[in-house]
Amino acid sequence: MLALVACQGKPGAASSGPEVTLKRASVAQNPVTQGSEDVAAPGRGSCLPDAPRVPKAPAPPFALSGRLGLWVAQVDPVTLNVIRAVGTNPDSEFPLASTYKQAVLWALLKKFDQGEVSPTERFDVTRSNQSLGAYPFDGTTIRDLSTRMIRDSDNTATDIIHRRVGLQSVQDIADHLGLCRSRLIMPTRNWWVMEAGLSDTFNGTGRWVTATGEERTRLAALIDEDARQYRSDFIQRKLDGYFDHRYQPTDDLKTHNLSTPYEFSTLLAHEYLNPGLSARAVKWQRDVAQKGFGRYALKAQAAGNVAWFGGKGGNGWRILTYSGYFQTKDGRHVVYTFMQHGANETYTMPNTRRAFAWINAGIDAVIGVQTPRPKVTVPKETVRPGSDAARAKAAAVKGAAKPLPNPPHP
Repeated sequence: MLALVACQGKPGAASSGPEVTLKRASVAQNPVTQGSEDVAAPGRGSCLPDAPRVPKAPAPPFALSGRLGLWVAQVDPVTLNVIRAVGTNPDSEFPLASTYKQAVLWALLKKFDQGEVSPTERFDVTRSNQSLGAYPFDGTTIRDLSTRMIRDSDNTATDIIHRRVGLQSVQDIADHLGLCRSRLIMPTRNWWVMEAGLSDTFNGTGRWVTATGEERTRLAALIDEDARQYRSDFIQRKLDGYFDHRYQPTDDLKTHNLSTPYEFSTLLAHEYLNPGLSARAVKWQRDVAQKGFGRYALKAQAAGNVAWFGGKGGNGWRILTYSGYFQTKDGRHVVYTFMQHGANETYTMPNTRRAFAWINAGIDAVIGVQTPRPKVTVPKETVRPGSDAARAKAAAVKGAAKPLPNPPHP
């Protein structure tokens, strides 16, 4: 087995966690230390232990600034225990940004199975429910809203669903799994209302950050009422002023939904391998989740080794997150969560290739190097002068050059 001994990294370097020295211990080799740490979900009322002791993730292949976290694990599809994994800062808390929307999808499907939500329910966009960014047409079904939430990362679609199932129902996803470092209760609009200083409830209490249980539920409902008072364009203007003049990275940890790389990966393992859903709900889940971003950024996909994928990304001011689950064609099950907070770049989407280079390095370390298949070059067909193909091509070019007829007058 490998014992982990941590030592300090260089002062001022991008925080990808402490350096780890691996020393060979005189015990039988095992990719993951067994024991109470291996419990995948302790159940409501107790907290998931820290991540099991595993080797440190490979260093990011390309520079990434800010605080960084990564967890990549192969999990047993029955017990959900970790078979082998690598991690960097797996137990540190990070803002989730839009990757949290996978939890909203799971909460929605639970309500569907309970008969409390119909996929054909329709919703309009209103002054009180419109969030930032693009938004759906009025009368969109909740089934289509779920697709927009995952495929397009539509914040308004997310907030409509989150409020429809109930704020606490999304938080229950974490609470039932014992994810005590995960806060999932807030719709997207609420994050920005708090950061922009527009919530009297948030401004007037110091208890929100540490609130749990009934107190968190009560405060979340009050903050949600505050958030629904404002037009989205007003929130955007106030938020722009905040980011330009008053932004502090620590505010993200107070206002956004949060988790750790290990806890959120645990959530994904349960969501995709043991969701407790009906066959109809699983079909809905798999149809929507596979539309999330990430599959085609994986080397395993380029290697032709992904049988199924579900995932999501998220970004914000100096924040970038990517997480997902995939099954390989030889039957292995992998979850990953990447988190970046406090990046030097205010707009972080250009960091996507760097983020997936690190995710892919972690995957290679866990399940073996995924080698992309060589591209097959199809030779161009040679068109011989005077052949039928040459005459057909000449006729097509001649036809394309003809002017279009004038449209009829109304």
